[in-house]
Amino acid sequence: MHLCVKIAPKLSVSEFMGYLKGKSALMIFDRHPEFRQKGNRHFWAKGYYVNTVGRNEEEIKKYIKNQVEADRIEDNIKQQS
Repeated sequence: MHLCVKIAPKLSVSEFMGYLKGKSALMIFDRHPEFRQKGNRHFWAKGYYVNTVGRNEEEIKKYIKNQVEADRIEDNIKQQS
């Protein structure tokens, strides 16, 4: 998932991401209890990528393209297990 958000300067990126990932996971589990039944309490990946928008547009596009490929590789590994 890729988002473009604007946060207040007094809020750290890690605080924002923790809140966003935590609350959204709870909402998804509430709406789709079948995800919780699989025994996996974690919904989102551990990490995240953050960058500013502006002169970095090409870097962001490159990241998104590479992330899609990384996700495909990870999905193939999981399917083979």
